[in-house]
Amino acid sequence: MENMIRERRKERGLSQEELAKRCGVSRQTINAIENNKYDPTLALAFRLAKELQVTVDALFIPT
Repeated sequence: MENMIRERRKERGLSQEELAKRCGVSRQTINAIENNKYDPTLALAFRLAKELQVTVDALFIPT
């Protein structure tokens, strides 16, 4: 599974730290997700989508 979190985050002008605070996780978690080293829980995926103002389907692309 690939994700578009880094691209969407940068489009919104957010740092990893800011996105992490808004989602209630650490900056390291956001970094790991963006680098495909960690798959977020469903709840976190929905929080990320909400903060980035996109759907979960737009953030995560099956490979």
